[in-house]
Amino acid sequence: MKNPSIFLCSEITRDNAFALMNWLKDSEVTRFLSDTDTVSDDIRSVLDRVSLPILTHIFNQNGRFFMIYTRQKKPVGFVRLLLDRHETEIVIVIGDRKHWGKRIGTSAIRESLKIAFFDYRTQKVVAKIDKKNIRSVRAFAGAGFKIERETDHYYVFSITMRKYLDIMKGAKDMEQLYISEIDKARLKKLIENMIKENTELNNRVLELNNELNRANVVAAEKMPGNVVTMNSKVSLSLNGEEMTVTLVYPDEADIIENKLSILSPVGTAILGYKVGNIIKWEVPEGVAEIHIKELLYQPEAAGDYHL
Repeated sequence: MKNPSIFLCSEITRDNAFALMNWLKDSEVTRFLSDTDTVSDDIRSVLDRVSLPILTHIFNQNGRFFMIYTRQKKPVGFVRLLLDRHETEIVIVIGDRKHWGKRIGTSAIRESLKIAFFDYRTQKVVAKIDKKNIRSVRAFAGAGFKIERETDHYYVFSITMRKYLDIMKGAKDMEQLYISEIDKARLKKLIENMIKENTELNNRVLELNNELNRANVVAAEKMPGNVVTMNSKVSLSLNGEEMTVTLVYPDEADIIENKLSILSPVGTAILGYKVGNIIKWEVPEGVAEIHIKELLYQPEAAGDYHL
């Protein structure tokens, strides 16, 4: 497993407090946060009252507080864990805007989950995310969170300890999967548009996003000829039932013609896998066993790179 790109530090110094003040004055940093109007002033008040070099005990009064550092030991954000008896709420902020888009948030979420589940033995971690906060939606989905419920303005994401342990175990046993540069770019654009428009956003969309994030990306002309790609025609067995399907984008799906949407459970499951792979995948009826038996047509093998 790769070393994380960040580490979390539980010691909060005066310098950290000044950095927090500056971040929380930035409207771009705080626009999706609640209860931030006076936080910067509150930190200033603490600094004026207290001359201690270490302020950890003050920041831990309503939970646990961690600074996010890069490998170069530069503070770039913070994590707050609000501990309850059975669940923990997580708040993550990347305050240094120069580090946005570098997947630091996803790394911070994963490190926070280790602390919440193994140090504090919480049974569930939840996160309340503004629907317009596309970057955070992607980060929490990429860490394995699922939508538990939603309001007009927020998603409540959650992950249980059991699900987290399953993900950790699965990461060791997982088959490699492959996706072409073209397919990944198109599917990422599809997901991004759905998040922006809040159209049919559900856990199937998030599962597809997770698969894209972990796939090996290759040029279309170098795609192995036995891998299921977009617009491939595949012979497979679903819980023992034989079928032939073509994997397509949502607007091309057609049950009569056996055109299977990439956003369907089986469609997401088979993308990027090879002939011979047997996949266990969650479907509405339970966990299905999908056996990829034969690839009848693959655009890349046929030279149809831009299909």
